[in-house]
Amino acid sequence: MKKSGKLLNAIYVVIVLLFLYSPIALLIYRSFDFGSNDVFAAYKEFFRNDVAKSALKNTMVIAVISSCIATVIGTAAAVGISKYKNRKFKQAVMLVTNIPMTSPDIVMAISLVLLFGIVFAIFGVSDYLGFTSLLIAHITFEIPYVILSVLPKINQMDVNLPQAAQDLGCTPFKAFFKVELPAISTGVWTGFFMAFTLSIDDFVISRITAGSYTTLPLLIYSAARKKVPDYIYALSAIIFVVVLVLLIIKNVISSRDTNKKRSVGRAK
Repeated sequence: MKKSGKLLNAIYVVIVLLFLYSPIALLIYRSFDFGSNDVFAAYKEFFRNDVAKSALKNTMVIAVISSCIATVIGTAAAVGISKYKNRKFKQAVMLVTNIPMTSPDIVMAISLVLLFGIVFAIFGVSDYLGFTSLLIAHITFEIPYVILSVLPKINQMDVNLPQAAQDLGCTPFKAFFKVELPAISTGVWTGFFMAFTLSIDDFVISRITAGSYTTLPLLIYSAARKKVPDYIYALSAIIFVVVLVLLIIKNVISSRDTNKKRSVGRAK
């Protein structure tokens, strides 16, 4: 019975992995031209294409700036939420924080466009969709993920550390950077990589708030509506590899933090 159960579990895992990763494997295979003398022709075409390179630069600029700002704001928000003593109020704040994650992307996008229209109209700006609107939109939907990454690390931290630092002469501001921030740095980095990954991958919100500003997902969508050029396969493969590397880094950081806490616990 145990052997048959293990066999069924293995078959189930194989089926799930094939279902999830066979399209990606096919995509990566198509990005290489094995039928010609130049296997990397699609990748070379991508890096020669000015439109693709511009979209890549736009995507990286938006991802880096938005994830940095979202990490700072999200970390500060997580620290502020953790300081609340009223449990019901804290739960209400977390409920409001989670709404952008649970709301459909299309709802978030339309809401942001309506807000941009009102705010920019006050300043007399008519053509408001572009880099600024896209950056604000990405920061908005990234912040909740940063908060959820940082908050558990704050809850795991020894609450006496900041007070001990202040007793030794640190100001509250200095105690945060000297003691609290290093203690929650794993959550901060996890939130940053999560925000960066979400920014690179986003399509729906970017499609509605970007205006004429083109990112990689938007370029892939516009190209896929026609006959898909070979360089799009290469581009999609590059995005997958970048996201995969970021996820591996995130998991390595988390596992190191977990192992460090286990070793400290055993020492005690």
